[in-house]
Amino acid sequence: MPTLYVENVPKELYEALRARAREHRKSIAAEVLSLLEEKIPTARELAARKHLFELARKIRSQRSPGRGPFPTGEEILREDRRR
Repeated sequence: MPTLYVENVPKELYEALRARAREHRKSIAAEVLSLLEEKIPTARELAARKHLFELARKIRSQRSPGRGPFPTGEEILREDRRR
């Protein structure tokens, strides 16, 4: 497993990271790893996002199956105004 070393971390950032690690009951290294996993998408994550985007685009491009058993909001308003 690769190792990552980070130098010249600003003191304010380091203190905020240390406080966050303490809050989550983790070591600083474990907290950094959690943040990287949360913020940096892997190739697998990017592929999954692309798949979902394509699926959403396909669903949006489909025509509506019709009006359905219920009237639209516009129809309800028109009927209410007629009364």
